[in-house]
Amino acid sequence: MKYRMIERCREAYPIRLMCRCLKVSPGGFYDWRDRPLSPRARENQRLLERIRVLHAESDGVLGAPRICDDLHDEGETCGENRVARLMRLDGLQGIPCKKKHRNKPSGTRPSDVANHLARDFAAEEPNTKWVTDITYIRIVGGVFLYLCVVIDLYSGLVVGWSMSRTQNRQLVLQAVLMALWQRASRQPVILHSDRGCQFTSDEYQRFLKGHNLTCSMSGVGSCADNAACEGFFGMLKRERVNRRRYDSHAEARVDIFDYIERFYNPRKRRKLEALKRKKSNLTQPSVVTG
Repeated sequence: MKYRMIERCREAYPIRLMCRCLKVSPGGFYDWRDRPLSPRARENQRLLERIRVLHAESDGVLGAPRICDDLHDEGETCGENRVARLMRLDGLQGIPCKKKHRNKPSGTRPSDVANHLARDFAAEEPNTKWVTDITYIRIVGGVFLYLCVVIDLYSGLVVGWSMSRTQNRQLVLQAVLMALWQRASRQPVILHSDRGCQFTSDEYQRFLKGHNLTCSMSGVGSCADNAACEGFFGMLKRERVNRRRYDSHAEARVDIFDYIERFYNPRKRRKLEALKRKKSNLTQPSVVTG
């Protein structure tokens, strides 16, 4: 540790002066400096270079847990503590998640609609469980841009989204319609939402029934029932929206599109492909020789 401090400050202070103050010998420092790196140190150096690239590609928003996940997807075997230590020593950090608990006011759920999801956010196949919700993006001048998303719980992908200056039924229907366009078949899908008036409207309910979608709605005042959407919105605002100043709706639209289609969804697709490769390798029969 003392030798590293001397190496870091050698441009500002004489080496012999620092050695005397830290009670180490100059010869020991030069021996340490000229000593070749150990295999572990070389591996840390290689890993740190990749961590820097991943951190920069995310615009500085990824922390150690998600960078560690990306490294695992690339075939690395490092642990999260090791990644966190290397990032800390290099001065790299992500944007921390602020925990916030709140209850939403709820509307009246239609009599024929139940909470089919029941906080079971695991899906075995794509296009079997979707969640949807609406959030707002603040624009300079006291106005808002409203964003509605549809997320597939199997992959975490945003399979449908729409943006509008007004929070109405059309905003929701356009997001669901976009999700339907990418659905390969008309198999039944559970679509979960809260009890906002856009989701309890007769037009929305008729639309779902006409497209083989099973409507599911949260319990009274329980935002945890739709935690997957709440989590995405929290990530979006933490990693992008709260770091920007939008002077117009058009500027906000372009940036939200960039986040969803050029940052968030591509990362989810890479993780999905890595998971498929891992499952494929586990299911392949081993070859016995000899």
